[in-house]
Amino acid sequence: MAMSVGSGGGGEVKVMATINTTPLVDVMLVLLIIFLITIPVITKTVNVTLPKAVNIPTQTKPENITIAVDKDGRIYWNDKAVPDRDALLAYLKEAAVRKPQPEVHIRADKETPTRPSAASCTRFSAAASSRSAS
Repeated sequence: MAMSVGSGGGGEVKVMATINTTPLVDVMLVLLIIFLITIPVITKTVNVTLPKAVNIPTQTKPENITIAVDKDGRIYWNDKAVPDRDALLAYLKEAAVRKPQPEVHIRADKETPTRPSAASCTRFSAAASSRSAS
């Protein structure tokens, strides 16, 4: 085996100025793999059974009632505008005595203030309680 030691002329020896990064990259990859394997083992979590979400489309029957409130606070009874809140109460009282009881779906625009939606629910509760009182 032969080995080259220098230029033999007695001149200056040039020093290699670049760093060999291959061993550094190898060590970093090994550490990355070790951490990826050990972190899930170390992490402890509480076992929780999450509920299964079921998305069933709403079956709209003709006898169902839809009350909608738009962003301006106007109230609609089955897509027809209700002139005032007393008319809404009259509609609700009439629907409260029907046999079988219709389903009431209340929908509101996302920009609707809470007050008109809550007022619709309050009117519905008043109509339901007046039905049970009579």
